[in-house]
Amino acid sequence: MGKRGRDEFENAVPHKRLRSDVRDRFSALSDELLLVLLSYLPIYDLTRCEQLSHRLKVIASDSQLWKSAYYDRFVRPRAVRIPGVREAGSLNKSLLYSSKISKWLEDGHLVRLGGSTNWKRQYKLRHNWSRGRCKRTETEIAERPSIPPVLVRLHEGIIVTADSTAGLRAWSMHGEERLIASMAWATSGHPSAVPSSLAIDISRENSSDLPLSVGFLDGSFGVFVLDRRKRTLTSRYMHASSVNGVVTAIALSFPYLLTMTEAQLLSLYAFPTSADEATDRAIHEPPKLLSSLKSYTAGPPLSLSIRCCATSISASIAYAMPTYLEGWSVGLQELRLTNVGTFLESRLATPLNQGFVPLARSQHHSRPSSSRPDASFAVVSSRRMASSSARPTSLSYNHPYLLAAHSDNTMTLYLVTSNAQQLSISPGTRLCGHTSSVSGAHVGDRGKAVSVSARGDDLRVWELEGGITSSKSKRREGWGDTSVAIIPNGRDSPVLSQDTRHGNVSKGMAQGDIEESIISKGWLSFDEEQVVLLGEKGQGTQALIVYNFA
Repeated sequence: MGKRGRDEFENAVPHKRLRSDVRDRFSALSDELLLVLLSYLPIYDLTRCEQLSHRLKVIASDSQLWKSAYYDRFVRPRAVRIPGVREAGSLNKSLLYSSKISKWLEDGHLVRLGGSTNWKRQYKLRHNWSRGRCKRTETEIAERPSIPPVLVRLHEGIIVTADSTAGLRAWSMHGEERLIASMAWATSGHPSAVPSSLAIDISRENSSDLPLSVGFLDGSFGVFVLDRRKRTLTSRYMHASSVNGVVTAIALSFPYLLTMTEAQLLSLYAFPTSADEATDRAIHEPPKLLSSLKSYTAGPPLSLSIRCCATSISASIAYAMPTYLEGWSVGLQELRLTNVGTFLESRLATPLNQGFVPLARSQHHSRPSSSRPDASFAVVSSRRMASSSARPTSLSYNHPYLLAAHSDNTMTLYLVTSNAQQLSISPGTRLCGHTSSVSGAHVGDRGKAVSVSARGDDLRVWELEGGITSSKSKRREGWGDTSVAIIPNGRDSPVLSQDTRHGNVSKGMAQGDIEESIISKGWLSFDEEQVVLLGEKGQGTQALIVYNFA
């Protein structure tokens, strides 16, 4: 049989398409009914519906749908673990979805924002955190290493760096990373300044002004303000140098400022305040010294914090402490004052029981005092704890979690109880998951922490609430895995770590996922959307490694 000619194909009568007798009843439904139907779909199917039509894309992106999904996945599972909330054999009605802020636990701040909260974006962001999926970028900040090292802090997408060469700089992490403000130390009246510590006042959220404090090698410290609208850095106060040595740590929660010096002197200051907020920000008058403590047992690493409550202010220092026979432990010293600055008491806590005392110069031991603001650091005797034979590599305290990193690939998590009646620290819980020495760890808000290995090739996100729960309780209450490896640039999902209390270590990031030339400098921080790591390349170039989860 010969081939059919071209004309035969062109003249062929096309087959008629049969009309379907099935009516599209789905499209005839109102938007309200479609919204109710879509609320029963799982998230995977809901995202698929967005691709069917423009109408379904709008309805499937409704904020109330994603708000309910956010509550069911991220809020309700935590609520059922609260003692007394979950009833045996039945689900407590108080756990049903509601817009009441009291039912949203630590996520209540998202509800307070009202309609300005993009719940679909928040769900995606939280999902990426739980899977470790993010985008990785680098921003070079110095061509050669700085002595002392570059200091870095992160808050609400703003990174602040301080070093002796470039001065004080602010970088925006929203969109493309860029330098938005800088100031040389000569401008602040301290041309030979060498910064040794840096802190950001995180108590003022969504404010155009961001107060900063910097400590220096000569014992002086200064207060600066970053105006995010005008993109300027301004020096507001510079304290004179001190004979107590280097300011090794500093914390700021205006009007309070807390410093720790090389001579182990802890000092709490208060700047004058007034009813006019603009006058407060001027900070031209010198601060008043409210209290000071002399330590003979506190050693690096250190972590300072200032916590303002309804009726009191708590200024705390967490520090490493050597003990007889037990290796290294941690201690927490806390100063409590009224809202008007009246000294209440000084108290100390460690996770150790009675029995052995910390290694310290006995001739300097002082009896603890709860009435005099210039009392020495109290010495608490001890016996047993989850201790380490080596000094912790880093320490981070954000109430109620105290996290210590170690060189043996592990970390120790402590739960701090601080109220008007007592200050105590629970026995430490070992967290396993890293495959090399842990050089840095940072505890953020809402029970989350991030840690990094010394080689910079293993970053992990931790849910600390699960870290203090026993293995049996986690299985009974439906806990997931405690940590997850960060996988940048959309790679495959990471293998989650298993039971951290018994050392079942999981695989972290592959060594090739991050350039081998990047070496972690031990500093890292994170906010709601990103993790920032200070690293050093092979040629000594200092760079900020940014992992964006949005």
